[in-house]
Amino acid sequence: MDIAKRFSQNPLLKPSDLKPAITGMEIACLLNPGVFCYNNKIWLLLRVAERPVQKEGVISFPIYNAKGEIEVLSFDKDDSRLDATDPRVIGYNGQDYLTTMSYLRLVSSIDGITFKDESEFPPIFGNGELESFGIEDCRVATMDDGFWLTFTEVSPVAVGVGLIHTSDWENFDRHGMIFPPHNKDCAIFEEKINGKYYALHRPSSPALGGNYIWLAESPDRFHWGNHKCIATSRKDMWDCARVGAGAAPIKTEQGWLEIYHGADHNHRYCLGALLLDLYDPSKVLARSKEPIMEPIAGYEQTGFFGNVVFTNGHLVDGDKITMYYGASDEVICAAQLSITEILSTLK
Repeated sequence: MDIAKRFSQNPLLKPSDLKPAITGMEIACLLNPGVFCYNNKIWLLLRVAERPVQKEGVISFPIYNAKGEIEVLSFDKDDSRLDATDPRVIGYNGQDYLTTMSYLRLVSSIDGITFKDESEFPPIFGNGELESFGIEDCRVATMDDGFWLTFTEVSPVAVGVGLIHTSDWENFDRHGMIFPPHNKDCAIFEEKINGKYYALHRPSSPALGGNYIWLAESPDRFHWGNHKCIATSRKDMWDCARVGAGAAPIKTEQGWLEIYHGADHNHRYCLGALLLDLYDPSKVLARSKEPIMEPIAGYEQTGFFGNVVFTNGHLVDGDKITMYYGASDEVICAAQLSITEILSTLK
């Protein structure tokens, strides 16, 4: 059951539409933008993944070295110590590496369809040893005191959640890692509930448990506690392997509506919905039995990593959700959904 109304202009952005920001690199993928409004424009905070131009018989990829400088590593594809079965992550001699380096980059639009690069606004690159493999998949929570960015910090030792605050998209206050490894898919609610801040996050516990959606609360958005697991993967269903939050939950009369992603054991990513209690979001009132969006379009089925629809950004106007999403881990697309229609599928 796919109820998303895709834009006829999809894909809205492809790697070839932007110029690399790192000298000597090419853009391999555009992924999973955060979304917000600022200065009467619609903005996407893209995850841009870059890598060196690939040569025959060799895999090359960038990392930040101990000096904080970008260094390119290269391995022969026929090296017996190399495992390159996954286009996103490779293993070499017991160490895992990402095949690309991701950073965050702003593009803007007047109509929500045609986006342009905003070169006067600087990209946000990884900074420090915990971001030495880059930063990924940023959610943007728009609040009274500015914009709160939660994103994945990636390094050889950890995958955790970082926090940045900005009011003008030119000056950034970095607050380090707020959810320790292994954690990602963090979405902050855009208003307080009973005087507290809340966030969804996704710790991983494969030995006992799995990749589940959890809820945390905070007095200040920096210190988080009272963690509760609110949604697990479901055996033999479309979200049997992993689940994770999308963008900030949407406040409705019936509860907080969260559009989340789920994947099966074939790494097919779909979207579903959770309905959380307005006053106690640890209470799940309803959950999608079937996806509300599946990778059925050609550009969602074929790409850098196919059969993927993944969102962590949207705009809400009354009953209408305009959702921006990454397709096949390569291009940026948009679709519209009705809040009423989503809620009707949960009854």
